[in-house]
Amino acid sequence: MNIESNVRSYCRNFPVQFRTAHGSIIRDSSGTEYLDFLTGCGSLNYGHNHSVMKDALIAYVTGDGIAHGLDLETEAKKAFLDSLDTIILQPRGLQYVVQFPGPTGANAVEAAIKIARKVTGRTNIVAFTNGFHGCSLGALSLTGSSFHRGHSAPLLNGVTRMPFDRYFGDTIDTFQMIRQMIDDPSGGIDLPAAIILETIQGEGGLNVASKTWVKNLTEYGKSIGALIIIDEIQAGCGRSGDFFSFEKFDISPDIIVLAKSISGFGLPLSLVLLKPQYDQWEPGEHNGTFRGNNHAFVTANAALEHFWRRPSFAIEVKRKIDVLSDALRAIADRNGLIVRGRGMMQGLDMVHTQICSLVRQNCFENGVILEASGPRDQILKLLPALTITDEELARGLSIIHDSIDTVSIQKISKIEGKKTAFI
Repeated sequence: MNIESNVRSYCRNFPVQFRTAHGSIIRDSSGTEYLDFLTGCGSLNYGHNHSVMKDALIAYVTGDGIAHGLDLETEAKKAFLDSLDTIILQPRGLQYVVQFPGPTGANAVEAAIKIARKVTGRTNIVAFTNGFHGCSLGALSLTGSSFHRGHSAPLLNGVTRMPFDRYFGDTIDTFQMIRQMIDDPSGGIDLPAAIILETIQGEGGLNVASKTWVKNLTEYGKSIGALIIIDEIQAGCGRSGDFFSFEKFDISPDIIVLAKSISGFGLPLSLVLLKPQYDQWEPGEHNGTFRGNNHAFVTANAALEHFWRRPSFAIEVKRKIDVLSDALRAIADRNGLIVRGRGMMQGLDMVHTQICSLVRQNCFENGVILEASGPRDQILKLLPALTITDEELARGLSIIHDSIDTVSIQKISKIEGKKTAFI
């Protein structure tokens, strides 16, 4: 009897028991190897058990370093904050104070909307179609997915859902719609405390916002006194090609939320970066037992020092992004598909849920683990480690290519009453 709850999901698609992992390779109990293009849903940007972080953590633990310290000052926390400031924030001209909420991305989102409401005295939050920000009640209220909102819907309020960039296609500027509805005294939308968005919607289907749309939205938000919250939980820490996904947009968010790969090692840690003038918390006003994880501070600091202090790392990531992009475009062109996403979070729109599921299953059977995203799980989503080798990347893409060929029109002539995408 399996005593684990029915709520489990990923393990249903990969019905083996995993034992070890290193880099981009994960092994099951029988010793079978798989290329990991899932990477903890983007929590393992540097792969599994990287030696630099592992060695730093082992040394810290065996030296009886503080494991749990509430928000007490520790050497591990100071080292991480110093590295974050000198390696990431200062070179980008960013000035933020760092809040450690609970250890998950949803905890960071909860704290961000709570402080935005306190600072502005408003309650309304503007969020977007296909956005995903977590499954706690506050974060869930911002999430677009009806599947995730489910039975909690009556408890979720104080949010206005707006159309993301190109939600209605390339010919309709959704920013103009948003501005008109908010500016109209009879538009029915209260002035927002904050506008929260992902520049690359990971779970929502790898939808990418344009620079113009983000710039316009950000400038408008500030003009009406709304704080701009950028959710970097999945797209941050280099996944987009830059440390922050918003860097190429030439904006300065009021609040940034980070989690997933910020620890570098898969350990739970989340951050809320606040512009100093918005750090209006009273001591202990937003509390929690796990406000900061000293083991995660150690690995996070090692990741920043090892990878991001060297400009060559970002250059190498961008080179791999070009390889990934070229390969996906070739697969898409051959099969009449569309490439979604940006950076090292890209995928293929398989059009139909069942086709995407069959391709994922075939990939798994041939040694590649990857997930689906989008409102109908129709997007084949690739999240390879930023440290993946050229050989591993090429092998994984080849398996994906062959799996799409295998799941062909000869095997599936009709899905949901329509022809497949493979024509």
